[in-house]
This record gives sequence, structure tokens and C-alpha cells, in this order.
Amino acid sequence: MYKNILQNIDNIAVWPVISFVIFFLFFLCLLWWVFTADRNVIDKLKNLPMEEGEKNSLSNAKPE
Repeated sequence: MYKNILQNIDNIAVWPVISFVIFFLFFLCLLWWVFTADRNVIDKLKNLPMEEGEKNSLSNAKPE
């Protein structure tokens, strides 16, 4: 049933191509960002979850 509906849509073959091009461009942009990103920014992002955990554990600690 769905196969017949999709076959009746004009220019249906162009949508998978558009989707692939969008994905490929996004992937290339991401690769470019990874190879050109500043190492300090990567280190800061890498340590971010640990810093958040330290802040939360210190704020939850009860003073003696």
C-alpha cells in the first residue's frame, strides 16, 4: 500500500539524495572542526564533566 503511494509522488528520488548531501556536509564540517580546533578548548571540554561534579559535591557538603 505505502509502496504505491510513494511511487505516485513526483520527484521522490531526489529526497534521499538531498538527505545524503546534508549528512555528508555535516560530517565534513565536523571533521574540519575536530582537526582545526584549539587543543586548549578540547582539554577544557574534556574536563568539564569532572569540574561540574566537583562543584556539585562541594555545594552539597554540610559544614561542620
